[in-house]
Amino acid sequence: MIRIAIVEDDDLFVSQVQQFLADYQREKKEAFDIRVYRDGDGITADYRPEFDIILMDIEMRFVNGMTAAEEIRRIDSEVIIIFITNLPQYAIRGYEVGALDYILKPLSYFVFSQKLERAIGRLRQKGKHYVTVPFRGGIQRLDVSDIYYIESEGHTLVYHTSRGNLCSSGTMKAAETRFEGMHFFPGE
Repeated sequence: MIRIAIVEDDDLFVSQVQQFLADYQREKKEAFDIRVYRDGDGITADYRPEFDIILMDIEMRFVNGMTAAEEIRRIDSEVIIIFITNLPQYAIRGYEVGALDYILKPLSYFVFSQKLERAIGRLRQKGKHYVTVPFRGGIQRLDVSDIYYIESEGHTLVYHTSRGNLCSSGTMKAAETRFEGMHFFPGE
């Protein structure tokens, strides 16, 4: 399942993007989990690195898309950002925050589907599987291939990763379920 955030303050464009995503799912047999935010501050307020793709307007009332993207990048360098804007002059600036692409308004399904196809291709090219792990003080997005092993110490799970150890509360049984099919095997 591909997790997508729509960040747009105009109801008309929110509806249009949702319809385009529904059409794309039917055509390409994809599965999306979609969340809508009405402003940049909505997505950045308690941002967790759980999205694969963010479709974001640039001009919004409170926190514009460029500022929101800068904040998101401080936490999540992996998420794919595509700006949707009626201001082409912002397109170049979008690359400064690592945006994959931009789509000019008014939207056409053909252009939208091509850009989305490119983003999904990028996700698959990475071949990475991410999990979000809650820990004291926040949440961490981990590439499954960076996890060496997980051990249980009481009610604490210790994730041994290429970037160091990360402690989280939970049970080994829950971790086994979460990583099922990801080439982990239960220890003794």
